[in-house]
Amino acid sequence: MQLFAGSGTTVYDTYSDFTEEDNTPQLDYKDPHWCHSPSLTNGEVTCHSPRGGAYRSTLGTRCEMSCDRGYRLLGRSSIQCLASRRWSGTAYCRMMRCHVLALIPHGRYTCTHGFMVDSRCEFTCDPGYRIEGEHTRTCQHGASWSGVQPVCSDTDPPKIKCPPSRLKVAEPGKLTARVTWDRPAATDTADKSLDVILVGQQPGTDFNEGANIIRYKVYDQARNRAACKFIVRVEVRRCPVLPPPLHGYLTCSSDGNNYGATCEYHCDGGYERRGVASRVCQFNRSWGGRATECVSMEIKSDVKTASALLDQFYEKRRLLIMSAPNISDSDYQLQNIMIQKSDCGLDLRHVTLIELLGSPPRETGRIKESLLGSEVIEGLRQVFRISRSYFSMVLLDKLGLDRERFITPMASDELFSYIDSFLLDEEERERLELHRDFCD
Repeated sequence: MQLFAGSGTTVYDTYSDFTEEDNTPQLDYKDPHWCHSPSLTNGEVTCHSPRGGAYRSTLGTRCEMSCDRGYRLLGRSSIQCLASRRWSGTAYCRMMRCHVLALIPHGRYTCTHGFMVDSRCEFTCDPGYRIEGEHTRTCQHGASWSGVQPVCSDTDPPKIKCPPSRLKVAEPGKLTARVTWDRPAATDTADKSLDVILVGQQPGTDFNEGANIIRYKVYDQARNRAACKFIVRVEVRRCPVLPPPLHGYLTCSSDGNNYGATCEYHCDGGYERRGVASRVCQFNRSWGGRATECVSMEIKSDVKTASALLDQFYEKRRLLIMSAPNISDSDYQLQNIMIQKSDCGLDLRHVTLIELLGSPPRETGRIKESLLGSEVIEGLRQVFRISRSYFSMVLLDKLGLDRERFITPMASDELFSYIDSFLLDEEERERLELHRDFCD
């Protein structure tokens, strides 16, 4: 009987018993070749004969079947040589295989002998990923893999590079500077799309003086984080602090002495500017022009026309024209006494008094001790329609406009209250408060 195939792929028999033949052969327990000699490809046959160890196929011999490592026995593990000259069963060794390993996301593996027993598979991850778990698995003798399947985790943080730090000079007349830069690009070995987050002020906006820290941070899909930062420094170029003039003050734009700031000169009552009206802080940290002084106001009274006199007051001082038929007019005398006592208050309010008295040819006009010409006197009376018949007082603003007329004497408090309320701007009122006690 054909017992085994040498290839190791023969399908094992399904029978387990033998059938008696009609013509039973003469049993011979001494015949050493009663059954053919057994063999097992990729395995081992161990036989025990009643006749001794030298006999492998005599009648009654029993053989134990075992497979080499990596092979599984299919069929009978023990067979016996029967009287029919056949073995009691068949067996063969089939190569053992482990199941196919699943692929791991973002990784791969290579095996030494495929999925056969003793094959060793090594796992690697794509760039930017790292193995978590065992790096290798081995197909064991029982057709099972050692260990557990590893995973590839994204542990490599993204990369981001910020723009270089920068210094910007504040814009003229400002304490800020508009600064722009390109948004930094971030890269990651695992992810193509990244969420870049700005922490700080947006580019293209106005930055304040000093150091402004700008940060960017980025996360990949595995929440690995990277960050970078740079500094936007705004420098405000400044001139030396400009001192106010004696008997005057300054009003400045911006911060007062920064690049592009303009400072205007103003003089207190009774004084006027001598020099430029304003100076500008330049890029080289110096002031343009020369310092202005506040000097005692001088009104030229020897002019020929009223317009020439009035031109000296425009944008400079207010006028108070007091007129009376003659110097003995009681209203004039009363008003003159009150005016003399409040002369300092008139100066603080930039008010100049012009007196017109009498009638031609003995008519006079004066500013304090300075006399006016007859043509100037006549011109003032005509322009402002001032009568020679009775006492009157005309209050003009700094533009020469007729603002109020009084036909009876006014106490200084009433006069000042009107001027303070209707003719002074906010800045002039603030200056007046600072010097209110000056006349006491």
